[in-house]
Amino acid sequence: MGVHRITSEAAKYYAKRERILGNGISLLGFASERLDDLTKEQLERLGDLASMLLPHSPGYAGKLIPIIARLFWKLAGVKEKEFKYVELDEIEKYIEELKNELGVQIE
Repeated sequence: MGVHRITSEAAKYYAKRERILGNGISLLGFASERLDDLTKEQLERLGDLASMLLPHSPGYAGKLIPIIARLFWKLAGVKEKEFKYVELDEIEKYIEELKNELGVQIE
């Protein structure tokens, strides 16, 4: 098979976006299986994460992201928040913090 190299800036951005989205969605999935073990603050932060992913989520995934955010916020007992644009690097840091807090191994 050959080696696939990512050379253009657009390709690098796309690969980064896909990696971060995948990690974020995996974390949300992990959390959804352990809802009873999570605190209200953790549920709220997971809703925040989902809302951060929205502007970067294409297609049907993008249509599901607001639903996921609202469900986590509802479980946390907080009102729906504004969906704001957050840069990918900030989302990546947020995911790492949540992974550490929840003791999740993703990647």
